[in-house]
Amino acid sequence: MRTLTALFAALALSLAAQSFADDKEEGFVRLDTGKDFSGWKINESKESWSIEDGAFKANGGRSHLFYVGDDKPFINFELKVDVLTKAHSNGGIYFHTRFQEEGWPKYGFEAQVNNSYDKDPRKTGSLYAVKDVLEAPAKDDKWFTEHLIVKGKHVVIKVDGKTVVDYTEPDDAKPGKDFTRVVDKGTFALQAHDPGSTVYFRNIRVKRLD
Repeated sequence: MRTLTALFAALALSLAAQSFADDKEEGFVRLDTGKDFSGWKINESKESWSIEDGAFKANGGRSHLFYVGDDKPFINFELKVDVLTKAHSNGGIYFHTRFQEEGWPKYGFEAQVNNSYDKDPRKTGSLYAVKDVLEAPAKDDKWFTEHLIVKGKHVVIKVDGKTVVDYTEPDDAKPGKDFTRVVDKGTFALQAHDPGSTVYFRNIRVKRLD
């Protein structure tokens, strides 16, 4: 009996250790502190951003929060962001972008955040206007994880572990006039869309795959 008890105890410790190792997400680096905007820069409408319960809160006029904490551009990477939307809210997560003083980001792609904002049919996980998701894979008022994987011309977007976009850019892809929407390099940005939208972003972590 004592041997069996010891065996179960060892197994429990092993499982706990494995769970702890998984939770650490080896190779990922946290980009937000949960306390302030260190490493990030707001462009227009600075009042649209605040910190609430350890998360970036987006609510107000159009504004974008750019990651500026690393001079080395991101090319191939995995990015994970925990997100919570309130009802009828729109937001976004940009990659391969660059800081600009105002306007919708011209460079890179937007991974959509929208579970119930009816004015835009593109739902959470869409590679905006490139490969769209028309049925929301997440719900309002509940935290979910948006996971972006970029390797060369291959872009995968997952929501809570489920793949919602699997896109390979064609060889003849060219930048658009208003928005490039081509695989390149750059940084990340979060979106405050409008005064009626409230979106929270936290636990923003990245792993370079270069």
